[in-house]
Amino acid sequence: MIVHDEFLCHVTAYGTCGGRRVGVPLGTYRAPTLALALWWLRDRASWIAERLDPSPQDPAFPAGALVPVADTVADVPALLRAWCADDAGQERVAEELAGGRLVRVAASDDTTEYELLAESVDALRMQRTLPALVVPVA
Repeated sequence: MIVHDEFLCHVTAYGTCGGRRVGVPLGTYRAPTLALALWWLRDRASWIAERLDPSPQDPAFPAGALVPVADTVADVPALLRAWCADDAGQERVAEELAGGRLVRVAASDDTTEYELLAESVDALRMQRTLPALVVPVA
């Protein structure tokens, strides 16, 4: 059994520019443990949520500068905060990562998709070597 104990984590925002899908990296972290990978993903999800939906009481914003969005717009900050608070969901993510599988968490509104990815460094190494293992030798 392979022990997956190092994880590569990415956060990316995707949008459309000039008719093409464009990704903007928001951060990468090579986590030395599963616990730190999960912590970093939750931290980045909370970071995105706070920037998309800051507190109106924050003194950095003048009165009336922040207004609610329409009910028809997806509430990405609420989705990300709910994911962070979902203990059962966090356990499922931990099990997937520990099993060497890629984990993708994504939330979208009408203009942008926010994606959090994590995968085992060991699984990545194994994937890179796999094609060499199945190539026939002449």
